[in-house]
Amino acid sequence: MSAPTTGRLIVATPPELVIHDAPTPCPYLPGRTARLPLRLPVRALARHEFETRLDVGDRRQGLLLYRTACPSCQACEPIRLDVEQFAPGRTQRRVLRRGEQELRTELGRLEPTLEKVALYNKHKFGRQLNTGEQPIDLEGYRAFLGESCCDTFELRYRLGRRLVAVAIVDRGEQSLSAVYCYFDPGLPTLGLGTYSILKQVELCKSWGLRWLYLGLFIGECSSMAYKARFLPHQRLLGGRWVTVDREPSAPAPG
Repeated sequence: MSAPTTGRLIVATPPELVIHDAPTPCPYLPGRTARLPLRLPVRALARHEFETRLDVGDRRQGLLLYRTACPSCQACEPIRLDVEQFAPGRTQRRVLRRGEQELRTELGRLEPTLEKVALYNKHKFGRQLNTGEQPIDLEGYRAFLGESCCDTFELRYRLGRRLVAVAIVDRGEQSLSAVYCYFDPGLPTLGLGTYSILKQVELCKSWGLRWLYLGLFIGECSSMAYKARFLPHQRLLGGRWVTVDREPSAPAPG
């Protein structure tokens, strides 16, 4: 098999330039090899153009799009909610009620600030998600979460005046896409990650949107497996969206 090439142009609307396409260590599952070709659209995407990319499993990071193309693993499964079919469970309803009582939600444009950088680093290192990385600075934050190739906004959650969570959210023609959420790991009883997803479901409904994309479900990765608790949901399996209405069964004792 020939080596992946970069610099090639993909025919799409708009066209996309492949700027990186090489095997790398998997960031989610130790010992596995990942391949995530990174594509740069030649211009910003309109909502309907971004929608077509979400439907085939694309994700966005900064100005780039990617979709898993791993050589020997299919553990990553794109996952989405049909917001009219989604039925929050008892714990999720409790998280929503408490959040509505204690938190204030702000919706605004992407705005990198030192306050957000500090919270991001607290989240990353407090939850042992840094994988040997150094703390991010303002420029690194701007490149990762402050730039976009599509219609993007952020949700800010405050406890009093204190910023405790931020969610970066993309908008398509029929969908919202949850890009990244970081929060204060010292407030586990608030369920900030869950609360943010539930607020995005509410936004979809109020804006007349059908889907909320939750990124990738990875059953073997604890930081990604929680998404299975949002039911019913759909996963992209073999090129087709399949409805899942129950959580995976726990493995039998060995």
